[in-house]
Amino acid sequence: MMQKDYPDSRKTIAQRQTKPMFNFLKNFKSMSQKFIKAKNNNPRSKSFGKFFAQAIYGEKFIETEDIADFIQQQASVKKSDIVAVLTELGDAMKHYFEMGQKVRIKGFGIFKVGFSSIGVVNKEECTAATISSRRVLFQPESERVVVGQEIGENGKLKQKYVVAKRMIKDVSFEETPDNIMNIKEPTAPSGE
Repeated sequence: MMQKDYPDSRKTIAQRQTKPMFNFLKNFKSMSQKFIKAKNNNPRSKSFGKFFAQAIYGEKFIETEDIADFIQQQASVKKSDIVAVLTELGDAMKHYFEMGQKVRIKGFGIFKVGFSSIGVVNKEECTAATISSRRVLFQPESERVVVGQEIGENGKLKQKYVVAKRMIKDVSFEETPDNIMNIKEPTAPSGE
């Protein structure tokens, strides 16, 4: 049986496994959602002057190939097969959206079509022509997580729980310096 010559086939397994997968994350200490402190500068806002945590993302999108690389390392499926399935997943979802269906992917969540329409006075004028924009809505899969117990007013034991979004319940947050993602601070006008 002849071995196929793949680009990384001459490297040892150890060399392939030590290759950094997401190069843009190499400067981060840990895997967490990064944020900066951002000041609300809108004078018409009730929150004017207050600081809020603002999510910061890498400049690079995680593409289908990146996801396929990750899945290939976690499962015994070839990357080319994973890419094919992910590509077909998009086509399948489009097909079901066109039929007016919601799509639930176990362990992931629910996708459905959402849209906006122009308001009209008469019911008869409200037609498909008044739909002005469309989008895909996503609702992550959630689960009830018990966080404690208490005795209710009737003396019975009652569980306290929260609804956690399965995909993001373990995400940690880490403040990052403003310049780590090449963010430029607005400069004050000269002469002040």
